[in-house]
Amino acid sequence: MTTLSRSRARRVATAGLLVAALGGGLAACGGSDVPKAGAHVAATAAARPASGVAALAASKPVRVRVPAAGVDASPILDLGLTDDGTVEVPSVAQADRIGWYDKGVTPGETGPAVLIGHYDTAEGPAVLKDVARIKTGDPVVVTRADGSTATFTVRELQQVDKKNFPTQKVYGNTTRPELRIITCGGDLRDGHRPDNIVIYADLTATTKATS
Repeated sequence: MTTLSRSRARRVATAGLLVAALGGGLAACGGSDVPKAGAHVAATAAARPASGVAALAASKPVRVRVPAAGVDASPILDLGLTDDGTVEVPSVAQADRIGWYDKGVTPGETGPAVLIGHYDTAEGPAVLKDVARIKTGDPVVVTRADGSTATFTVRELQQVDKKNFPTQKVYGNTTRPELRIITCGGDLRDGHRPDNIVIYADLTATTKATS
């Protein structure tokens, strides 16, 4: 098995665990102390930007900016797997933080890099509280540990019931650098939000690492 196929196999094997985590772990978004209105996004998609931006070498994300949603998060959490094999999510105390799933690629590498953040918690609005303001064509700028930046352009927004999470679409292998941002959405049901909102973005610009 080649290195690439091993990497792909690892992501695919992990994807089933991630579905359980995102259906259960991020279901913790919400609570009786937050507003009843939930985040809703229209399922929209734009044409994929023309290829031509070279992938970057691996370097961990240290800052994420999504101007349309007022997000400027730093430092970035490393999210691995819990003891039961599900993905970690930011804690309630870290509701103002964005996490990167560190078993996948780093933003800017070839493949789907995954970022996770709360829409809200039982203590109130969280880092992605304005996710509904994000539209196709909006930029997401990731600053990396080596000083480089990777700018992604939002191509698609999708809202799905957590029971029907699109595992392959989110975590499946890609031939170019892509980004996913995942949070909760929908109106509260029994103190939890039933949906996931997934933002799909493509790498469209980079700056070099600092020396």
